[in-house]
Amino acid sequence: MSQSNNISLGIALMVMTTFIFAVQDGLSRHLAGEYNVQMVVMIRYWFFAAFVIAIARRKAGGIREAARTTQPVLQAVRGLLLALEICVMVVAFTLLGLVESHAVFTCYPLLVAALSGPVLGERVGWRRWAAIGVGFIGVLIILQPGRAVFDIRSAIPLLAATMFAVYGLLTRYAARRDSTATSFFWTGCMGAVAMTAIGVWYWEPMSGPDWALMGMLCLTGVSGHWLLIRCYEVAEASAVQPFAYLQLAFATIIGITIFGETVRSNVVIGVAIIVAAGLFTFWRERQKG
Repeated sequence: MSQSNNISLGIALMVMTTFIFAVQDGLSRHLAGEYNVQMVVMIRYWFFAAFVIAIARRKAGGIREAARTTQPVLQAVRGLLLALEICVMVVAFTLLGLVESHAVFTCYPLLVAALSGPVLGERVGWRRWAAIGVGFIGVLIILQPGRAVFDIRSAIPLLAATMFAVYGLLTRYAARRDSTATSFFWTGCMGAVAMTAIGVWYWEPMSGPDWALMGMLCLTGVSGHWLLIRCYEVAEASAVQPFAYLQLAFATIIGITIFGETVRSNVVIGVAIIVAAGLFTFWRERQKG
């Protein structure tokens, strides 16, 4: 499908996408609290792989065309990195909750901007470097590393954010020679293969109600990715990407209302700084474009 630029529709799709992904995170938090993370992520990837294969079969050339790439090692590393990042982030949900995990994870666009120079050779001007520096002040405010006893668990979502940023940069790099459909196909299938190799050793019985929640988790993953694809088909990424921060708001609401989490004042201040810095970097990229 050729890309149009229906900004209002794109924003609406992005808002729906962030809500669905926030629900997915809430489901992941519950299931990973009851069962092991590897099994939960493995089952989630089975449905994700089935989804990308179904999409590939409907396109010209089918699965063979979708899988064709001149950089299989890069594509495999991308898929493996995303699968591991999801495991790390779900662990963060169980240890820190949705609110604080997402609060730290919001810095990933700043990490992408910071790493785009050494990884992709892109030029990062002083204004964007200043925004990156300000954003990481927000991260420090959330983590509070100067406290007498630093909670090492707070570094887990920061690790996930770093992994996701590297995944995003590798995706940009792969896009120089591969189509979006090819990268998406490898992401789902490689992740499913990797998580099956890991998760099958951690299989444990699941109750009927939790199987229903697992089905909902898989459906939210598939529908969220489909909506995200449609979002980028109908509108420019630079116009809709700032609305991705709404996932933090939705996840916070779910964390407070469903799981009884609380929001500390330093988290609110830190998130406000990170989001402001992130929006500035998006604005600078759009101006340069």
